[in-house]
Formats: sequence, structure tokens, C-alpha cells
Amino acid sequence: MRKTVPVGELKFGMYVAELDRPWTDTPFKFQGFVLENQEQIDILQQHCKLVFVDPDRSELLAKLPDSTLARSAVDLSRTKVAKYAEQAPLEKEFATAVQQHDATAAAFAEAVLAPLKAGETLDAQRVSEAVNGLTESVLRNPDAMLLFTQLKAKGDYTQSHALDCSVYLTVFGRFLEMSPEDIALLGHLGLLQDVGKVRVPTALIEKRERLTEDELVELRKHVEYSADILRATPQLPSALPELALLHHERHDASGYPRKLKGKEIGLMGSIAGIVDTFAALTARRSYAEALAPSTALSILYKHRGTLLDGYLVEQFIRCIGIFPLGSVVELSNGETGIVVGQNLAKRLQPRIMVVRDAAGNPLKPQRLIDLSREPKTASGEPYRIRKTLEYGRVPVQAEALFS
Repeated sequence: MRKTVPVGELKFGMYVAELDRPWTDTPFKFQGFVLENQEQIDILQQHCKLVFVDPDRSELLAKLPDSTLARSAVDLSRTKVAKYAEQAPLEKEFATAVQQHDATAAAFAEAVLAPLKAGETLDAQRVSEAVNGLTESVLRNPDAMLLFTQLKAKGDYTQSHALDCSVYLTVFGRFLEMSPEDIALLGHLGLLQDVGKVRVPTALIEKRERLTEDELVELRKHVEYSADILRATPQLPSALPELALLHHERHDASGYPRKLKGKEIGLMGSIAGIVDTFAALTARRSYAEALAPSTALSILYKHRGTLLDGYLVEQFIRCIGIFPLGSVVELSNGETGIVVGQNLAKRLQPRIMVVRDAAGNPLKPQRLIDLSREPKTASGEPYRIRKTLEYGRVPVQAEALFS
């Protein structure tokens, strides 16, 4: 049960779960954190009178081991070693993101799937070169890669899911201020954690009907197959095989293959589980249509603290945004736009690429506006988002978005 604490009585080690005002009214990037230094307390005293502390989480943090793989997701504050500034504007980085995404897709098809299907070893060097290039683009500007990933037409599910997971994991790792090395490891993990599916019959993976119990057991073996393949591949990060076993574990011990629970899953395993679920829900599968990102985020939120780590789910939602990149929105003057950038301090005021006028006619050239800067419509009123439209309502060729 949360406890109300005056800011003058705060102590190191307390877990601050909620404020007496919106988080966006403060400099804090994260919603929920453990008090570790005087600067945090000073900021709280400047902006708040009361905070809400979670004693159970504070006690848990004090007991956690330091092992990276055993560490609970709520111990994230110990891994935040880097602060990332935007190194390139979205418009400039977008073309590079397209190239790096395509290079990673080609590497997955030619250096992973093809050799594995032929009974050979995957090309670790080419995979790492591609993932490192993707990671570098994300570190410069995550919105570019995330936007292209959302807008790009999806092809084969196995390949698109691997690419989506790699992108979302690197973007989320950057948001969580993890080290560049850990972010690159997450990029490898997203791309390769499901490679064991090459050993599962295609008919089973593509089956539209509900799987039988025996079929479900067979399908779930792909996790251990993945770990075996990665162990047998030289030059990959040493932690990768163990991490590949974790993305289907669940915090209430209902997952597989080892039915791990809570902190046993570890930080990266918990992150991988959230991203794998989100990427699957937002993609068209043989047995289900793709969901809009906002709907998928609602599902994650519903399962926070049970199937998925609650703290990390909250952070992932903040990372993806209230208006996820690629969302098609109708503006207050009737124009149609696409969300192309987030404003971390003002979540309800993203950057918008206006692509249709109020009459529905395509705009050429398209117009980029930042709602956080209070731009005005032709009538002098501030731009506002009126509503979100269905995905696919406005066809957009992703590669040509900023050309």
C-alpha cells in the first residue's frame, strides 16, 4: 500500500511511485524511481509538497542481488549509465534509418534464415554489423527508426517480427538510459531470440486454427532451439543464448520454458517479454489481425504487474507515447497528419507531418509542425489533435516521407 510522505521527510532508498502533480510538470523523465541522491530530493522539494512512496518496492530494492540476469526490472535505476541527446534531426536521420533498417532486414534473410534453413551456422559478423548500424541510428535519433518501422509495409511475419523487436528493444533501451553496449545486446536479442522457429514445422507456425495441446508443446520448443543455435554460433555476445530463453516467461510464473517468476526473469528478459508481446499484437499474424499501437498498449497496461512487470510496462508506454509514431490524426482545422516525433515533456503535443488538407486533398509539399510550439492555423487558432484515425486511412509511402 502506498504511503503519503511530505517531501521534507524523504530518505534515500524510498521508491517514489506517484507525485501530488502530473509527472510532466516536473523534470523527471521516469514515472516512478528510487531515491538515490540529493539532487532528486531537491527537485521534488521544488515541485511538490507530498509524494506517494511504495514501501514494498523500497524494501524489495534493498534486497535485490546485483547479478545482471537475476536483477529484477524494478532495479532499473542501477543500470542507467547514459543520458542521450538528439544528435541528428528527424528529417536528416530518417534516410539513414531507412538504409540501416533495410540492411538489417537483408542480413536477417541472407545471414540468418538462409544458412539456418540449409543446416549451416548463421553469419554472426554480418548480423552484428547490421545490428550495430541500427543501434547507432537509434542512439542518434530513435524517432527516425521507430517511425519507419511503424509505417513500412510488413512482409513475412518471421522477418518483420524480428526486425520490429530489434528496433523496439533498442529504442526502449535508449529511453531507459541503458549503456550503448546493453542497447546493442538488446538489438541482437530482438533479432535472434526466435531463430529456433526454423526448426518448427512451417505448417504449425502458420496454422490459423487453435493449436492442440501437443502442437502447443512443439511450438514452444522454439525458445530452447533458439538458445541451442545461439550457443553454437561463435562471435555472438556471450549472454545472448541465456537471454533468448526469457521473452516468453511471465511474472506470475505462467510463462515458459522454465516458469520463472518475478525477479528471476531479470531486467532484459522482462523488457524482451514486453516488446515481443507489443510487436506481435501490432502485426498481422496467421490467426489474428494487427491491432493499433494504442490498443496494444492498453492490453499491456491491463496485464501490468501480473503477466508483465508493471514498472517496465509503464515506462514502455511512456516511451511509445500517448500518440505513437505513425498515428494518423485529424487536426482541429480538419487537416490530416501523421505523428512523426514525440515531445517527452509535452506528451499531448507531438510533432505532426500534415499530409492532407481539410478537404482531404494530398499536400505537396507536406508540412511539418511541432504542436509543443503552439503553431497557429490559418484562422489564428492553435493547432490541436481532434481525434485519432484508423490505421491505413491515409496511405503513405514510408521511404518517401521526408523526400
